[in-house]
Amino acid sequence: MPEFSTILPMIALLMAIGAFAGVIAGLLGVGGGIILVPAFFYAFGHLGYGGPQLMQVCLATSLATIIVTSARSVMSHNRKGAVDWVVLRSWWPFIGSGAIVGMLVASSLRSTTLQLIFGVLALIAGLYMAFGKSHWRLGQAMPTGPKRMGIGAGVGFFSVLMGIGGGSFGVPMMSLYNLPIHRAVATAAGFGIIIAVPSVIGFLLINIADAPPYTIGAVNLPAFAVVIAMTLLTAPLGVKLAHRMDPAPLKRIFAVFITIVALNMLRKVAGW
Repeated sequence: MPEFSTILPMIALLMAIGAFAGVIAGLLGVGGGIILVPAFFYAFGHLGYGGPQLMQVCLATSLATIIVTSARSVMSHNRKGAVDWVVLRSWWPFIGSGAIVGMLVASSLRSTTLQLIFGVLALIAGLYMAFGKSHWRLGQAMPTGPKRMGIGAGVGFFSVLMGIGGGSFGVPMMSLYNLPIHRAVATAAGFGIIIAVPSVIGFLLINIADAPPYTIGAVNLPAFAVVIAMTLLTAPLGVKLAHRMDPAPLKRIFAVFITIVALNMLRKVAGW
């Protein structure tokens, strides 16, 4: 069993990560996964827990936190009547199937490959957040048939490969298909549960070499518990700040931050 002196620095770093993720989530309405995954990766690496499967631990632990945060978000949005249950009921089989395939693929890849995937997708998300326009449209209604099947599976698949919920891909996708932004944000929280639950179950069943202490499968329990506790404390602070500040320039700053994180991840993959 690891000594307390080994665990204490990890807990301290995780508290800082969770506090930051909670404030950003409350302030900008973005999911924590796009912050948590690189933060977990750098924190665990700094503490000496490397290995060829470290990214699997980061992805799985981030997704485990999303189960809790997305459930709270869905309940909150549902009380305001913002969740589009028709979309959730018709899209969940495809999103869930994509998430399961994503977990199977992620569990078989090396950490460096997952770093590359995260870096590329996070770079795309950051650029869209910075330069995307609210009037852009791919259609006037949510797609059906084969297009719904393919897009839904893609949202689930790529979200698991990044360790994120439904917001980063789901909100832009639904907005591009003319769903009002407040309904898109609320419904994407439901996507997060659909993505996270089956993938976390799968990640709990795999074996990880050289994992951080108290890791079951690929889910690190201290990171999960500490981050959930800290986000519950700090997310309301972010919400209060959001009501006092103009969110538009803050989103641009966050887009720059995510872009820098993505480029740094790609730099490490390239060995620079």
